[in-house]
Amino acid sequence: MLNNDELRALQQGSHADPFSVLGLHEKDGQLWVHAMLPGAIAVDVLDRAGGKKVASLERLGPTDIFGGTMGRRKKRFDHLLRVTWGVHQPGEAPVTTIIEDAYRFGEVLGPMDIWLLGEGSHLRPFEVLGAHPRVYGDVAGTTFAVWAPNARRVSVIGPFNGWDGRRHPMRLRRECGVWEIFVPHVQAGDLYKYEIISAQGERLLKTDPYAFRAELRPDTASIVHPLPERRPMSPERQRANALDQPLSIYEVHLGSWRKNEGWRWMSYRELADSLVPYVAGLGFTHLELLPVSEHPFDGSWGYQPVGLFAPTSRFGTPEDFRYFVDKAHEAGLGVILDWVPAHFPSDAHGLARFDGTHLYEYADPKEGFHQDWNTLIYNFDRIEVRNYLVSNALYWLERYGIDGLRVDAVASMLYRDYSRSEGQWLPNRYGGRENLEAMAFLRRMNHVVGTERPGAITLAEESTAFPGVSRPPSDDLNSGGLGFHYKWNMGWMHDTLNYMGNEPVHRSWHHNQLTFGLMYAFTENFVLPLSHDEVVHGKGSLLARMPGDDWQRFANLRLLYSFMWAYPGKKLLFMGSEFGQGSEWAAQGELPWHLLEQPVNKGVHDLVRDLNHAYRSERALHELDIEGQGFAWIAHDDAGQSVIAFQRLDRDGHAIVAVCNFTPVVRHDYRIGVPQGGHWQEIVNSDDSRYGGSGVHCGPGNAPGVDSDGAPAHGMAQSVSLTLPPLACVLLRRVA
Repeated sequence: MLNNDELRALQQGSHADPFSVLGLHEKDGQLWVHAMLPGAIAVDVLDRAGGKKVASLERLGPTDIFGGTMGRRKKRFDHLLRVTWGVHQPGEAPVTTIIEDAYRFGEVLGPMDIWLLGEGSHLRPFEVLGAHPRVYGDVAGTTFAVWAPNARRVSVIGPFNGWDGRRHPMRLRRECGVWEIFVPHVQAGDLYKYEIISAQGERLLKTDPYAFRAELRPDTASIVHPLPERRPMSPERQRANALDQPLSIYEVHLGSWRKNEGWRWMSYRELADSLVPYVAGLGFTHLELLPVSEHPFDGSWGYQPVGLFAPTSRFGTPEDFRYFVDKAHEAGLGVILDWVPAHFPSDAHGLARFDGTHLYEYADPKEGFHQDWNTLIYNFDRIEVRNYLVSNALYWLERYGIDGLRVDAVASMLYRDYSRSEGQWLPNRYGGRENLEAMAFLRRMNHVVGTERPGAITLAEESTAFPGVSRPPSDDLNSGGLGFHYKWNMGWMHDTLNYMGNEPVHRSWHHNQLTFGLMYAFTENFVLPLSHDEVVHGKGSLLARMPGDDWQRFANLRLLYSFMWAYPGKKLLFMGSEFGQGSEWAAQGELPWHLLEQPVNKGVHDLVRDLNHAYRSERALHELDIEGQGFAWIAHDDAGQSVIAFQRLDRDGHAIVAVCNFTPVVRHDYRIGVPQGGHWQEIVNSDDSRYGGSGVHCGPGNAPGVDSDGAPAHGMAQSVSLTLPPLACVLLRRVA
C-alpha cells in the first residue's frame, strides 16, 4: 500500500511521479491498483478481456485515493475501473460508470520526438505536442503533451475530470521538459486546460500553446481538435506566388468588412461566399487577413494573439476557415495571413510565465516587455521558443494551404533599443543594438518556409533601413540577408502620402518626395502598402487626407492609386479604400457600403478594378517589378509643373508609359519622349468620366490616344505631344 507521504502528495496534487504509484503495479510479489477518483464512493477493478470483476478497491484513509491487491492474480493484465459516483443533489441515485484507467497506458512521445524536442530542431512539434485524438491500442482517447520544464506538476483538466487537477497529473519526460498523458474517452470537441504547479507552489491555469481550436472569448479553454490534414500547394498557386507575377493584395479585417443580419460577425463560410467573389471581381490577386490566430481582445484586431495554432472562433471552426481558404483558391486568390511573432499579451491564461518562470519571454523587462503595446517579447535566444514560432509558420502554410505570411513589426524585433530610451535596453554580446537572436530566428523561419514549402512567400513589415531584409541569408544562416521574399516600402508610403497631402500649388516644392524613392526602389523586393495603419488613430481615411474640394479630393485619390499601380513594386490596399471611404476605419462597425451607390465612389471602385486588370494583363507593369531594368525615367525634373513621366518594361522590352499631372491644371501640348514610334493608346486614364473625372483625354480632339512624331525629346528619337488631364495619371501602350 502507499505510505502516508505518497497519499498526502497525491491528495494534494503534488506528487512528483504519479505514474509510479497510480494504475497497476507489482510490489512484494502482488499486483496492486491505485486510483485517484474524487467523488467516487465505490471502485471495482475489472478484467478488460472479459469484463469480470477482479477486486474491489478500498478508500485509503480520508483521501480520494482507492487501492487494493488483485487477489491471486500474478500476471499483469489490462484492467477497467467500475466507479460508483456519489450524489450531488438530494434524491439523485448514484451513478456507476466503467472507465479506462489513464495510468495503465505507456509513454506518448517516441524516442525520436523526445530527441528532436530536446534539441529544439523538431520541424513540426505541433504533430506531437498539444492535444491529439487517437486510438491507443484499441482505446479511443486523446494524448496531451506540453512543454513546462520548470513545473513541479502539470495536469490536464476539463469537464471529463471535473476540472480537478488531481485526477490526471501528467508524466514528465525529463529529457526535454515535456509532460504527457493519454486520457481515455476524451474526444474532439472536449474542453481542456493545463493546471500547472510552479516550483514555488503557485497554481496556474493555462491554455494549450499548441491548441488547434479555442473557445470564444471571454471563455479561454482550449478545445480538443484533430490536426488538420496537409494541404499541398498546387503548381498554379506556386506560379501565382512567383516574384515575376502580379501581386495585388486586398488587406481585410474580417470582423468589420461587412456585418450580417443582426449586426453580428459574418462566418468564415459567409465570407467565403461574399468577400471572396467581391475581391476576385476587383482583380486583386491575393487577400491578406489581419491576424486570425485566437486572441482575447477584439480591440487588438488580432495583433495580441494567445492561440497561435487556432483560427479565431469568432468566425467559426477550423473547418470553416479551411473552407474559406479553399474558396479563395478556387477563385484564383491567394491568401496571406498577418503573423505576429514580435510580441504576445500578458493574459494570465496565455504564455506569460507559463510554468511559473519566464519560459517564452525574456526575463528582464529591458528585453522582454514592449512599452508601446504593454506586451511581452519572445525570448528568441531560446531554441525551443524559436522552434515553436518557426513550426507555427509552417503549420499555417502546410495545414491550411496559406500562400504567405506577412510578418508584423519586424523592426521591433531587429533592434533592442526599439522605442526605448537610453538605459532602458540591453546591448547584444558585441555591444550593439541589433537583436542577433531575432535575426537568427527570422533567417531560420524563412529558410524553413523556403525549403519545406516551396512557392509560399513571406513579407516583412519593416520600417527602417536595415539592409538585406528581402535578400537570402548565408549558407549557415548566420549572416547575409533575412530571407524574406518582400519588404513593405514604408519610405515610399510616407513620402507619397505626405506629398499628396500638400495643396497642389505647394507640390512643386516637394517634388523630390515623388522621385527620391527610385534611388532605393530596387535595393529590396518591395510591396507598396496603403494599409490599415494609414486609416486609424486619427489619421482619417485616405480620401480625407487629400486636399481640395470634393472633386479635387476624389481626383487626387484616383491619381494616388494610378501612380501607385504604375510605380515599381507589388501593391497592397486596405479594405474600404477601394471605393473612397470618407471616414476613418472603425473596427467595431462595417464598411460604409452605401457609398457605392454614389457615382464618384463607384468611380474609384471601378478605377481600382481596371488598374488591377491592367497590372495583371500588362507584363511590363509586373514582370520586372523588383528589378531595375523594369523601370526608366522619361521626365523626373519638371517640379515647376508637378509632372512626372516614366516607362515600365517587361523582359522583351515592351513598354507602358505613365504620365502623372499632380496639379488641377490641364497641360496642353506636353511633349515627352517615347521608346518607340507609333500610336500610343490610353489603357487607363484616372480622369476618365467613367471614374468621376472631367473626361480630359491625352490625344488631339480629346482622343484617348496619340501618334508619335520624329521630334526628339528626353534623349529619345520619337516623342508625343499630350494633353495632360488635371490631377490625373495616364497609362499608355503602343498599339501600332
